[in-house]
Amino acid sequence: MNPTRIFEILDHQLKNNPLECCLSTKKNGLWINKSTLEFYEMVNQITFALLKLGVKPNEKIALISSTNRTEWSVIDMGILQLGAITVPLYPNISSNDYEFILNHSESTYCFVSDKEIYLKLASIKKNVKGLKGIYSFDKISGCKNWLNLIELGNKNQDQHKLNKYRSNISDSDVATIIYTSGTTGIPKGVMLTHKNIVSNVISASKKFPFKKKQIALSFLPLCHIFERTFVYGYMYNGISVNFAESLDTISENLMEVKPNFMTAVPRLLEKVYEKIYNKGNEFSGLKKKIFFWSIKVALKFEPYNNNLIYLIKHWIAKKLVLSKWKNALGGKLELICSGSAPLQPRLARVFSAAGITIAEAYGLTETSPAITINELKNKCLKIGTVGKPIENVEIKIANDGEILCKGPNVMKGYYKDPKLTKKVMSRGFFHTGDIGLIDNDGFLKVTDRKKQIFKTSGGKYIAPQVIENYLKQSNLIEQIIVIGEGKKMPAALIQPNFDQARLWMKQNSISYGKNLEDISKNIKLIEKITIEIRTYDKNFGSWERVKAIKLTPDIWSIEGGHLTPTMKVKRKAVISKYQFLINEIYN
Repeated sequence: MNPTRIFEILDHQLKNNPLECCLSTKKNGLWINKSTLEFYEMVNQITFALLKLGVKPNEKIALISSTNRTEWSVIDMGILQLGAITVPLYPNISSNDYEFILNHSESTYCFVSDKEIYLKLASIKKNVKGLKGIYSFDKISGCKNWLNLIELGNKNQDQHKLNKYRSNISDSDVATIIYTSGTTGIPKGVMLTHKNIVSNVISASKKFPFKKKQIALSFLPLCHIFERTFVYGYMYNGISVNFAESLDTISENLMEVKPNFMTAVPRLLEKVYEKIYNKGNEFSGLKKKIFFWSIKVALKFEPYNNNLIYLIKHWIAKKLVLSKWKNALGGKLELICSGSAPLQPRLARVFSAAGITIAEAYGLTETSPAITINELKNKCLKIGTVGKPIENVEIKIANDGEILCKGPNVMKGYYKDPKLTKKVMSRGFFHTGDIGLIDNDGFLKVTDRKKQIFKTSGGKYIAPQVIENYLKQSNLIEQIIVIGEGKKMPAALIQPNFDQARLWMKQNSISYGKNLEDISKNIKLIEKITIEIRTYDKNFGSWERVKAIKLTPDIWSIEGGHLTPTMKVKRKAVISKYQFLINEIYN
């Protein structure tokens, strides 16, 4: 019998496939494993403790962690089986955002991972009226520790009372409120039910070749529904989950864990590709020629290609070069599911050619998240698309090109905002705000955000995301936004990949200053990037081609206000910040 509520996913694993290592977190250089049974017992202890504290169904409890860790999952499940609601927050948002979300959600307790977050939260606690207490995962002076709750729950076990609470929870009840990162305006609280998420877990699982007792590595933030749903999916399918220490230790953790699966965002895959590419540049002679020949072969990879000549070339390239890439990522990695932002087709081709299939997916927080997924079965993997709809989910394209979605995965609504909820729902269909098309084979292509399409002064429409995605094929471009609304021509603000820029200038004996501003003003670098843009914009109409560029003198970051916590560019913020460069372009 399939689960219908999130906490039943753990019941499902305990009954059907208990693991010696259900979850694992690295502490002080050692991986600490928790079996399914240990995880189950800790979850119950947390629930018993929350009951002792007087927590009631529908009460909101916040979670903030700098990294994914076992404690987060324990607290999450413990809250959910009480009928209370989790409010996960990004660790890198501002104190003002913490204050707004905690007040708006009416959170009564908050769990934090470490001292840095605790101090950040403590600074605004007096402004959060309903917050009764803060618990930390790390031992922090002056802060209650989560292990106190484990102890409290262990002393106050009441299985009969717990069973009563569990039985009163409906699959239509709200399980979590996730506040969107907000590229524009204040965060919105997305209400997702148990049914929303569990239906997504079960339907999405059918798209992947999961086998019991395989291993997954988790590093994308659990506060994001993309990673969270995947972790639930791993649990449902009997797959051990190892939580990476940090983004900086991914390479080390991959070699230690040797996972079969992981999720990623395009930026990480770009970084890995750049590292490999730069390694090839260090070679010389025949070795260098073989390396870059193999890359050329990989860049022509297509799933289900039966061309004998290509298959021979691919076999040679894989034997000599490409297999080493897989070994460098642990040796057993079979599949990476990419989401959150558009993926460069070249990345999907190169990794897939190396034996690590990249399956691009599409969805939003409001859809729990998956709407479409590329899969490895039934010839349903098509590079350059985000796949076909998952089971029980229907999509259609509106007259204006907007992607509409209908299914059990669609949110209950925005918390405390019925007006906005009504605005994005029509006859059961959720309006995604994305523009796309369905090709002749039934695969979805996402082309742009509806709100980002603009018109030049000449009356020509520009879809910036499509152009940006093509131009980011250049190794010298880290981030880019195409601008030109109401102007005579499209232009671009570019954050160069400063590491690649330094390397290129060094290789070409071009002198450059020590600071980023000097690099961004280097005429030869600007000329080089312009030439590369001309290489990649041939597929666009003359009115769509970027006519001028400006390089920004700093790195776009979350802390700098350029990016959302999910690494999406805040277009309005970037345009505002670099208005002086825009003035130089058009004046």
